[in-house]
Amino acid sequence: MNTELVKSELSYRTSRSGGKGGQNVNKVETKVEARFEVAASEALTEEEKALILENLANQISAEGFLSAVNQTERSQLANKLLAEEKLLRLLEKALHRPKKRKRTRIPAGAKEARTEAKRRLSEKKAIRRGGVNDE
Repeated sequence: MNTELVKSELSYRTSRSGGKGGQNVNKVETKVEARFEVAASEALTEEEKALILENLANQISAEGFLSAVNQTERSQLANKLLAEEKLLRLLEKALHRPKKRKRTRIPAGAKEARTEAKRRLSEKKAIRRGGVNDE
């Protein structure tokens, strides 16, 4: 994934946000929504698009847009940068493929330690019941 190309394909929508800002909140549109149209992207390969559509299916709108919203800051520019970062992190996480787990055997020492601990616990409980006879 080419992040610079993805950034160039982003579109932004602004609206008034709640929170801090006093009278400024009522007149300035500081809330920013970064939107990315996955299917129409030229920055992604077909394989990457399929992965994103599969992994983020519940976060993609009916129109095919993946979006990230930010309204924590008091300036539109800061919110725009944070929303952009959030969207890029979402895409990177969707494209990440976890390594396949290699099956390993349980070490003999671990098995012995477990059975020894079970044997000791069993003896302790038997002593409590009064049922051990060491002859």
